[in-house]
Amino acid sequence: MAVNLAVPQADSLFPIPGLELGVAMAGVKKPGRKDLLVVRIAPGAAVAGVFTQNRFCAAPVVLAKKNLENDVKAFVVNTGNANAGTGEDGIKRAGEVCEALAGHLGCDADEVLPFSTGVIMEPLPAERIIAALPKALLSKSDWLSAAEAIMTTDTVPKAFSKRIKLSKGEVRVTGIAKGAGMIRPDMATMLGFIATDAAFPQKRLQQLLERVAARSFNCITVDGDTSTNDSLMLVATGAGPAVASARDALKLEAAVTDVARSLAQAIVRDGEGATKFVTVRVERGRSRDECRKVAYAIAHSPLVKTAFFASDPNLGRILAAIGNTGVDVNRLSLYLDEVLVASRGARDAGYKDEAGVAAMKKPEFTVRAVLNRGKADATVWTCDFSFDYVKINAEYRT
Repeated sequence: MAVNLAVPQADSLFPIPGLELGVAMAGVKKPGRKDLLVVRIAPGAAVAGVFTQNRFCAAPVVLAKKNLENDVKAFVVNTGNANAGTGEDGIKRAGEVCEALAGHLGCDADEVLPFSTGVIMEPLPAERIIAALPKALLSKSDWLSAAEAIMTTDTVPKAFSKRIKLSKGEVRVTGIAKGAGMIRPDMATMLGFIATDAAFPQKRLQQLLERVAARSFNCITVDGDTSTNDSLMLVATGAGPAVASARDALKLEAAVTDVARSLAQAIVRDGEGATKFVTVRVERGRSRDECRKVAYAIAHSPLVKTAFFASDPNLGRILAAIGNTGVDVNRLSLYLDEVLVASRGARDAGYKDEAGVAAMKKPEFTVRAVLNRGKADATVWTCDFSFDYVKINAEYRT
C-alpha cells in the first residue's frame, strides 16, 4: 500500500479549458483495463517537455522530442508496453499511432506526441491502439480517469490541482503522473502531464519546466534505476488569463512546482513495496551538488534502505554511505528526525538506540546530515526496500 497517499477525488481536480481528455481500453497488455489516453490540445497552446537522460531511450521519446519542435495538437499515451529496445520498427509503430490519431483530429502526424510505458523490448501492438482511438476520442474523461489510464505497477492514481490568482484573473494548474519503480533522477521513471489555462510563451514555458523538474521529479529516487521512457510535459493552453508580469510568472512557477512536487512525492510514496516515505536533507555543504551527492548516497544504498524497512537505526550503514562520497564524516552531525544520533564520526554521547528506533518506525521521517563545510543544502525524497519490492519486480513480466 502507498505511504499516506489516498486516491484523489475527481471533483478536486480542475478541468483545464483548452484541453480535452479521452480514455479507452485498447488491450495493450491485459484486456478490460484502461490503458489508452488521448489529450487533445487547443490551437495556440504552448507545450514544453523534458525527457529521460538514458541513452537507451524508447521510440516514443525519440519521436516526441522531434515532434515537440512543431505546433503540438495532441498527446497519445499507452500503458502496458514501453516500445523501448525495439529499434526502427518501434519508431515505425509509434509513427503509425501518431498518423492514425492525426487522421481523426485533422492535423499532421508530426503534431502528435506519443508516450508509452510498460514492458521493454516487446513490439508495440499499434493495431490495438489504433483500433481503440475512436473510443478515446468519444470519451469525455476526467483527470482521475486519465491518471488511472497511465498506471503500470502504481497502486494509486496520482493527480493534483491548484488555483492561483494572477493580475488578470484566476488560472488553474492540474497534473497527473505515473511511476512506482525504476525511479531515479534525470528523470525519475515516470510519465507526467501538467496543464494550465494561463497564456505563457513557449520558450519561457520550457525554461520554467526545466527549473520545476530540477526541484521535483529530479529530487526523488526509489531504486536508483533510470528509465527508457521518462517524459514530463507542460501545456499552457492560453484559454485563461495571460501571465502579465514578473510577479505573475513567479506565482505560476510556484503553483506548477507545487503540483509537480506533489506528484513526484506521490511516486515515492507509491514506490514498489514501500512502507516508509523518507526525506533526506543534507545541510551546510560546500555546494548544492555536493549535498545532492551525499543525499543520493544515502537514498540509493540498498543496505540503508533495508534498514529503513526494518526500522533499524544502523548508523554505520548511513555513515559509510556518506563517507563513500569523499565527505569528511568527522565533521558531520547526523539526525533521525530531531534525534541527534551521530556527531564527529561516532555515536553521539547522548543518543539512545530506542530513540532512533522510534523515529524510524514512523511511516514518514527525515534523515538530516549536517556536513559543517559550507552554506549549501539539498533535499531528496526516497522510500525503503521491502520484501514486496523484490516480488513485484521478479514477477513484473508475468
